[in-house]
Amino acid sequence: MKEKMNAVAHAIAHLHDVASHTEAAHASGRYTVQCHDADGVLLWEEPIENIVTTVGGNFALDTVLSGSAYTAAWYIGLITATSFSAVALADTMSSHAGWLESVNYSQSTRVSTAWSSAASKSKSLSAGCVFTMNATDTIQGCFLTSISTKSGTTGTLYSAGTFATPQPVVSGNTLTVSYSASI
Repeated sequence: MKEKMNAVAHAIAHLHDVASHTEAAHASGRYTVQCHDADGVLLWEEPIENIVTTVGGNFALDTVLSGSAYTAAWYIGLITATSFSAVALADTMSSHAGWLESVNYSQSTRVSTAWSSAASKSKSLSAGCVFTMNATDTIQGCFLTSISTKSGTTGTLYSAGTFATPQPVVSGNTLTVSYSASI
């Protein structure tokens, strides 16, 4: 009787062990933003944990798992604190009622990204995206999109994230935004 119980207990333990080895993927990312003054002195640095929007997650799944056509060009944009309330999973480039884009930088378009090779289920920018501020503003956060046009409302909004506390900038400051995506 004791041997039968041990065999049953072993089988149950094995089934429990097999059932507990599931894998789940969760898309996430992290922005790191540095602000330097005109002389290159670091004024502040802050990390931002972001959300991957529903359209961004769907885009990633459709392009990777279905092999559908997609663009490999991605751009970083800035979120102003003006009229800010929140970023949301349902945000898209054409509909993000909780935030506005800051366009108070001298580059003519959103800043283009360049990526390093993926490793350990993570992919990072190979260099930070640099914004040269040309006006006073308060920056609330950043976003990653597939369209370069400042204030453009087409393309895919992959992710957005915000600072715990909005950060001030003035004309002549540079913001360097780094990003790392993980699954």
